[in-house]
This record gives sequence, structure tokens and C-alpha cells, in this order.
Amino acid sequence: MRIGSIYAIVLRQYYLMRGSFSRVLPLFAWAAIDIILWGFITKYLDTISLAGLDLAASLLGAVLLWDFFIRVMQGITTAFFEDVWSRNFLNLFSTPLTIPEYLVGLIATSIITSIIGLAVMLLIAGLVFGLSFMGMGISIIAYLIILFLFGIALGILGCTIVLRLGPSAEWFIWPIPAFLSPFAAVFYPLSTLPHWMQVISLGLPPSYVFEGLRSVISGGSVLYFPLLVGFALSLLYIFLAGALFYWVYRKAVKSGLLARYSAENVS
Repeated sequence: MRIGSIYAIVLRQYYLMRGSFSRVLPLFAWAAIDIILWGFITKYLDTISLAGLDLAASLLGAVLLWDFFIRVMQGITTAFFEDVWSRNFLNLFSTPLTIPEYLVGLIATSIITSIIGLAVMLLIAGLVFGLSFMGMGISIIAYLIILFLFGIALGILGCTIVLRLGPSAEWFIWPIPAFLSPFAAVFYPLSTLPHWMQVISLGLPPSYVFEGLRSVISGGSVLYFPLLVGFALSLLYIFLAGALFYWVYRKAVKSGLLARYSAENVS
């Protein structure tokens, strides 16, 4: 794997963003709106909730972490879509660029964009609502890593779906986080869900993150075993998503689908 090729993928995204404010604004705008909106909602709920229940830390923390996960996923898919929209995807692979180098380049781009969004969310949460995650200690880093890894896996899966079905299939990708959020138990305990939903939730790394977050905020200890399970599942999904992307890419090359790649190609 060549660092120069990976750097080229990142550099291309940098040039695209540098020349377009409309590409830079979404990096932090929607995150800022979510934090402000939910911040005031939780501030109001705190005034009518039972004493001792810190809704601001629980709900606003969940919003912040979930938004971070979405930024990671969309950081990868949007970078991929840029190549699709510009009909540049085929040009990239006419070079010696390999699949692992391309995917690592997308991941590196997502790291940069998601960190920007996270920094803005933490700044607003701290300055406007006085919320700090430093009291959670090292566990907050573990939660962010699990969400980051799972975001990578879903981002690669989203790219795979569009690669197979065509650019119009991008509309299948945007709703994925919303579809997963009920199963991930972002805003409520896992025990709230019916049994069949809990079974699905056990296969989703975010469910372990948000259960652990609520445990720490309520004064409990860090649940290390669920963290390990969430981490292992995230790594497994990254491997499976990467393997699926490679398989779909090779099939597209052999069938000639890649050469006919166009906005009308959804089949």
C-alpha cells in the first residue's frame, strides 16, 4: 500500500472543498443545528424531570455521539459520491491505484471531516450548555472509536451498494442511520425494545456504546465487556464491508458494468 496514492485521494477531496463553500458548510452546520436544538430541548426537560436525572448529559451526549457516527459514515460515502457525480471513478482505476489504497484514502478523508464536526459539537455543547465529557475519562474515547469504526464499515457498505446499483442508488444510503437508530437504542435503554428488536440490537456496535454511556452518566462503572464486543463487531463489519466492496468491484470490471457506469445505470 503506497502512501502517495492515499494522499492523492485525500488531496483531491481537499481541493474540492477548498473551492466550494457549499461542500465545507455541511461539515459543521447540521451538527451545530442538532446540538443547539437538542440542547434547548434537554434544558427544558431538565426543568420538569425528576430531581437527580441529568437529561442534558444523557440525551445531548447521545445526540453528539450519534451525529459523530453519521459524520464518519457520510464522510466516506460523500467522498465516493464526488467521484461518481464527476464521472471520475473509472479514471481513478485506470491508474495503478488499488482498492485498499482507495478505501484508506476515503477513510482518511472521513477522519478529517468527522473531527471537524466533532470539534464544533463539543465546542457548542461546552460553551452554550456547559456539557463536558472529560468527566467520563478514557471511556469516551473508546465510545468514539467504536462509533468511528462502525461508521467506516457502513460507509464502505454504502459505497458498495452504489457501485453495484449505480449513482441513483445513493438515495438508499442517506436513510441508513435513521433506519438503524431505533435498534441502536440511542435515546432509551435497550430493555425498552421488544425482544425481537433487542436481538437485532445485539449485532449493532452502537447499542453497546449508548448502553455504556447511560451507565456512566447515571453513576455506574464503565462496562468493559460490552465495549470489547462492540469493538470486535466493528472490526468484523469493516472486514466484511471491505471484502464485499472488492468483490463487487471485481465483478463490475469483469462484466463491463464499470465501463458503462452512468446515472441511469441502476440494475
